[in-house]
Amino acid sequence: MDVLNKQVQFEESIKGSRFLSELFPCDSQSAARELIKTQKAKYADATHVVHAFVIGPGAEVMGMSDDGEPSGTAGRPVLDVLKGRKCTNTVLTVTRWFGGTLLGTGGLVKAYSGGAKAVLEKADKEHAFEELVAKAPFSFSCDYNLYKLIKNNMQDFHLYEVTEDFATDISIKGFIREDEKESLSGKLLNLSNGKIKL
Repeated sequence: MDVLNKQVQFEESIKGSRFLSELFPCDSQSAARELIKTQKAKYADATHVVHAFVIGPGAEVMGMSDDGEPSGTAGRPVLDVLKGRKCTNTVLTVTRWFGGTLLGTGGLVKAYSGGAKAVLEKADKEHAFEELVAKAPFSFSCDYNLYKLIKNNMQDFHLYEVTEDFATDISIKGFIREDEKESLSGKLLNLSNGKIKL
């Protein structure tokens, strides 16, 4: 299961109608609802702001809306494409500005699912997805003479949002893959002869 790490957008024109597909990282249903509300306010001049979202460790929370398009022609196709990508904590909106030509139900399904596929493909090309892994916070302090050795050894681990604070000692904190926390702790104790505890 993958999660999105940045916003991605894709735009196209179909028979005069403008379709803007956007992907957003989002980790709760309430945040998804807020985001959709913001999108509707931002594109108040649009004819429809269709959305779909998948949220939760197992993508168990889902939602969608046709936003005035004929039932089943917009939200459902977008959600199906999103589910097919095997991702979670992602909101996908497709905003349409009507261009005067009716697309018919088949045309709408094709336009909305096509926009959803295109923005997901773009996200993959931009490496905007990463594997969903359980992360645990960590922090420790070391003295300056151990810093370089520890820093080199930390490259063997999957670390995220690491910050370093240089004071009397060097404080290092961030997040680590949960399944690697014990090994990092063991390595730190080893390198510092038991002085550093994670």
